[in-house]
Amino acid sequence: MNINNIYIQDISALLDNILNINILRADVLDPVVSGNKWFKLQFYVRDAIAAGKTTLATFGGPYSNHIIATAKYGANMGLNTVGFIRGEKPTTLSPTLTDAIQHGMTLHFVSREDFERKEKIISHNQDPNWAWIPEGGYGITGAEGAKSMLTIKDTSSYDTIICAVGTGTMMAGLIKAAAPHQKIIGLSVLKNNISIDAAIKALLTEDEVNKSFEIIHDYHFGGYAKLTPALIDFMNDCYNKMELPLDFVYTAKLMYGAQNLATKGKFEPSSKILVIHSGGLQGNRSFKKGTLTF
Repeated sequence: MNINNIYIQDISALLDNILNINILRADVLDPVVSGNKWFKLQFYVRDAIAAGKTTLATFGGPYSNHIIATAKYGANMGLNTVGFIRGEKPTTLSPTLTDAIQHGMTLHFVSREDFERKEKIISHNQDPNWAWIPEGGYGITGAEGAKSMLTIKDTSSYDTIICAVGTGTMMAGLIKAAAPHQKIIGLSVLKNNISIDAAIKALLTEDEVNKSFEIIHDYHFGGYAKLTPALIDFMNDCYNKMELPLDFVYTAKLMYGAQNLATKGKFEPSSKILVIHSGGLQGNRSFKKGTLTF
């Protein structure tokens, strides 16, 4: 992975140049370990190697960006990887899981009920050579890694930073890194994910909890990995106008929300806004060929 690949792109055309809005293109870090995935994983992997572990073990769904990123990152670092996958093994594996296997990951399929009992899975798989990484990289270690996303480029001039929210790990990291004049806005991609506020605050210190941040729940498009024809049209429009590739699970909802909030007057005309592209485009492979223009 080459951090120097990351750059900031002007996307003011999204808002007809009424507002100054840019996007941090962390998606170009790597085709697989892209966006926030590398940042959230970096310290987990560092600590595993320092502890002499030989294997990374983690959790995820059949289309999980975290699963494929862990598989490739582990392979790059000479580590074995194990993934516990939500749901029974399907007749045909998703492209994500197929690629994870190609990167050397061993998969274990568990029922949805058992998947929610992760501590039980861990207790039944006690191996001193394994380093466990929480689903999505959630944890203080993951948030500390995500914190460095705002230091790759000079982001000090932005007063508003907007990101998509899944586990909340990246948002917690951005809050940790935010300067006093900056507000972090997170758009949740899960429906009725009210507990995310507490999950994010659990990763923050007492001082960090008092920083300026907000979570908005209006742009999930029906729930996690749900979408509408309008969202697909929006994704194609963003690429055709700005050569900006988005994924339907996170970043398309993020960009749609940012545009909608701006049209509703959420931001001051003088605002300087930075959107975080968290990568994860591999999920788009679930679409039929021709659905997307990129």
